[in-house]
Amino acid sequence: RFHHTSTPHLCSCSKTVSDEKYQDPFQLGRRDLKNLYEDIKKELLVSTAELKEMCDYYFDGKGKAFRPMIVVLMARACNIHHNNSREVQASQRSVAIIAEMIHTASLVHDDVIDDANSRRGKMTVNQIWGERKAVLAGDFILSAASVALARIGNTTIISVLTQVIEDLVRGEFLQLGSKENENERFAHYLEKTFKKTASLIANSCKAVSILGCPDPKVHEIAYQYGKNVGIAFQLIDDVLDFTSCADHLGKPAAADLKLGLATGPVLFACRQFPEMNAMIMRRFSKPGDVERARKYVLQSDGVQQTTYLAQRYCHEATREISKLRPSPEREALIQLTEMVLMRDK
Repeated sequence: RFHHTSTPHLCSCSKTVSDEKYQDPFQLGRRDLKNLYEDIKKELLVSTAELKEMCDYYFDGKGKAFRPMIVVLMARACNIHHNNSREVQASQRSVAIIAEMIHTASLVHDDVIDDANSRRGKMTVNQIWGERKAVLAGDFILSAASVALARIGNTTIISVLTQVIEDLVRGEFLQLGSKENENERFAHYLEKTFKKTASLIANSCKAVSILGCPDPKVHEIAYQYGKNVGIAFQLIDDVLDFTSCADHLGKPAAADLKLGLATGPVLFACRQFPEMNAMIMRRFSKPGDVERARKYVLQSDGVQQTTYLAQRYCHEATREISKLRPSPEREALIQLTEMVLMRDK
């Protein structure tokens, strides 16, 4: 079902948008994300100096703010579609802030679970302050996000965004388990990928569409775009774990194998090298497993097949967002699907 022999036709932005109309998504989204990290720090009003230092550590303004940018572009695209309004509402911008806070809290907790020692090219919170304090810092960021969410004062939005927190926990539990049945394995992997990565983008996009437009069809378009881009983003992340060097990634290469995780490239490679099954079941725990599995993946077409699958998801995201009325923001969201595929870290 997931085995593809040819590259699907991609909706290339260069074909759909003339040069003068094309705008870099990061440039276009920047005006709404001005002072984003300062505003997040205002939400994290902390009495303890150490907790404040921990919370500020990842909100250093050096991240690409990929998720908030998608959220504000989606907000504008939906507002323009609905009544040609070119302003982002304060509540929609709050969703972008909350999305980044939930994402960062999940990174802090993930690093504890994975016992990771580097993230974005610097030491992790758990390495510097220890696991216990890192867990509490993640909890604190989540609680501050919840307070900001309640302040929006819309029960539908609260319901949509709290789903993200539930999905993150369920996704982490899925990642801790594994399936013996090979056929169930890929579905398990994609479900985990949706819950851990794509749910945040899908539901944040849905939330801003609800705030900007009363049409349920638009809410579904926003959700489907976010879901498909989110899954593609993680698939490429899983590819980069095999193809990018550690310095470039800002975290150790082959990190997923070392954690015992069978991602897309491994699952595809397993079809060519069935001897990997035993390694997957023991979560690459025997000496030499990680090196052997990595070698098998690079000898197989696992990386290529996972990239094809990411292209399919991006193609679907483009198909969905193209249902909205044309706008520079809509074109930027289409362009973003290509950037997801082309990224190298």
